[in-house]
Amino acid sequence: MIIDFSKKQKTIWRESVEAPHRWNISYGATRSGKTYLDYFKLPYRIRNASDDGLILILGNTKGTLERNILDPLRKIWTPALVSNISSNNKVRLFGRECYALGADKINQVSKLQGSGLSYCYGDEIATWHEDVFTMLKSRLDKPTSCFDGTSNPDNPNHWLKKFLESDADIYQMKFILDDNPFNDPDFVRNLKNEYRGTVYYDRFILGDWKAAEGTIYRLFADNPELFIIDKEPENMWFSTIGVDWGGNASGDAFIHTGFTKGLQEVIILDEHYKTGVKSPDEIYKDYVDFVRKCTEGHRIVECRADSAEQTLIQGLKVASMKERIPIEIKNAIKSEINDRIRFICSLMAQGRFKIMRRCSNTVNALQSAVWDSKSVEDKRLDNLSYNMDVLDAMEYSTEKYMKDIQNARLIK
Repeated sequence: MIIDFSKKQKTIWRESVEAPHRWNISYGATRSGKTYLDYFKLPYRIRNASDDGLILILGNTKGTLERNILDPLRKIWTPALVSNISSNNKVRLFGRECYALGADKINQVSKLQGSGLSYCYGDEIATWHEDVFTMLKSRLDKPTSCFDGTSNPDNPNHWLKKFLESDADIYQMKFILDDNPFNDPDFVRNLKNEYRGTVYYDRFILGDWKAAEGTIYRLFADNPELFIIDKEPENMWFSTIGVDWGGNASGDAFIHTGFTKGLQEVIILDEHYKTGVKSPDEIYKDYVDFVRKCTEGHRIVECRADSAEQTLIQGLKVASMKERIPIEIKNAIKSEINDRIRFICSLMAQGRFKIMRRCSNTVNALQSAVWDSKSVEDKRLDNLSYNMDVLDAMEYSTEKYMKDIQNARLIK
């Protein structure tokens, strides 16, 4: 295997390994090379860590730690030197017993209490619970204790950004996407297009700590006619339905979403939206009528409904059985809202998102959705000033297929 490093990676090795600091953090763009060097730094750090403290590997979750760090390490160094994480959170790395934990929840703090650390590695630091990081500071209590870690940038008020601006002994390096000379040019071009016109371009391409502000779906809001169509594509493959329940102040939303062959495009085909006080029976009838209309000429594989209202979901199932509608109704996955937003923004930037003109409520919601200017975190404004219900229903109908759609590049 031929191993080569970028100019920036070589600089980091000189400045953080040959001249070690207590904190060594690389942050910036995705796929910029900021983590790759660590696959070679980790063995060096672990083999040279003092025996008077524990060795800890932290990630957002143990699952992401496996995917981002341990799996690539095994491919380079073999499973003989990189074991799996055991049930007691131990993992054997390069002949040393280490601990591997998720850092996304506050209860992980208790697993750090009372344990001195000679070395710690951290993946996706900005996704951690702040209390875990705060506790970590006091656990690096050996004379030669140090920390290596990586992170994508977040908003400028993030606690990690404030730490990086402190007077602690920190060596930090910012990465932009173009710092990685080993990326395929087509991949770089595609990635830039996917984040174009969004806050994610500033963060994941330029590596900046950028606030999420203003219009969320800016590409759509600036020119909705680029996305609105009057005729369905002829290569429709299958479709789904998303359901969100509204209260008296909002409304019940049903969204019919289609997917073209090869998951190349996502098409919002039809919508139902009704506000005001409604009896359960009225909701069930509206759903049955909507599904019957949508099944004409479409293969609907499933319905995903907001899991917050299990009684209404059971009612939909009963009504569907009575009316002999053979569409399975399941709970919505309800993944992270910002992951769902980033997915739709990416599709828009690639020209892979379309919406039928008749879906006026969804069109208006996409045009008017904004970030919450009063929140220090990335948060979609939800104050009944725009139609959150149809956006949720739209996302429920697509989120099961997000990864597969992202992996299916548009075929020209």
